[in-house]
Amino acid sequence: MCDNKKWNFQFSCDLNGILYPNGILAVARYLSGHYCGNELDDSANHESPQMTGQKNFDVIVCGSLHLDIVVDAPHLPRLDETVPGSHWKKICGGKGGNQAVMAARAGALCAMIGRVGADDFGTTLLENLRANGVESNAVLVDHQAGSGMSVAILDRAGDYGAVIVSGSNLNLDPAGCAAAWDRHGGAPVLVLQNEIPEAVNIAAAAAAKRSGGQVVLNAAPARAMSREFLDLVDLLVVNRIEAEMLGGDSVSDAASAMASLPKLGLGGRQVVITLGGHGLVFAGHDGKPQAIAPVKVTVKSTHGAGDCFVGTLAAQLARNADLAVACAEANRAAARHVSGRPVA
Repeated sequence: MCDNKKWNFQFSCDLNGILYPNGILAVARYLSGHYCGNELDDSANHESPQMTGQKNFDVIVCGSLHLDIVVDAPHLPRLDETVPGSHWKKICGGKGGNQAVMAARAGALCAMIGRVGADDFGTTLLENLRANGVESNAVLVDHQAGSGMSVAILDRAGDYGAVIVSGSNLNLDPAGCAAAWDRHGGAPVLVLQNEIPEAVNIAAAAAAKRSGGQVVLNAAPARAMSREFLDLVDLLVVNRIEAEMLGGDSVSDAASAMASLPKLGLGGRQVVITLGGHGLVFAGHDGKPQAIAPVKVTVKSTHGAGDCFVGTLAAQLARNADLAVACAEANRAAARHVSGRPVA
């Protein structure tokens, strides 16, 4: 049995002390009072979005927040196998949190709607959002359920497997999340994922559509989704595995991914399928399949690459970038991320 007293966790994320060039604008605006969080409300000089209904944000993310424990190991364990690891670290994550941070680093004014526990993990997750220039006023503290967390194992090739415990993320209130969108005055882009209940996604997406926002769904992890929800989605972003699970066809390369685009884009929905080392394919409103080649880099870790892609993509779309331009920039950002270089 593990003796918990032997572990002295100091919860401060690696990302907290890092500001990347394009994110400095968002941080500067945050500190100057354009963000109206509890601590930084400069109501004497700036009207808050809650009061005016003005769209002060470029991107709003409604989604999950997890504290990730990442373990380095020579390979992922097989059934019944115990593998000696070499190192472990704490990373602030959850797809929602990661995508919000990456959108802010890409220069977007970004707000997060979410839920954390009344624990050290929750404190760290909130500090990380604020340190990266993400408005966290709509991240509520749950005094019943603990914060979400995950344990990920990273192998020598940079690939990983993970287990998540959703915790407080499952207690997000649909009506409350829709109201948070309205209080913030909406945004050009809403980003959603599948790590929170579908009822929450539907409520947030419906609020976004009412105010003219574009709904971007990163359908990860893959799960069955209702027609009611999918009809609210403007852009679906999936990886190869998720494309297979949702579309039912094998996806192994750019050609097979292109063949899957029509099925995933039913109803005129735009679709992006990321393929890691094979680049990505996408189809815009015209349904025409297009491919973007991978950026060749030396991979240090693929952990968080998809979230980097989605956050950067959302920031580009909020600037009215064409889908092809947005995908190309997100592809470059994800390549920098997996290579261990700063994403700016």
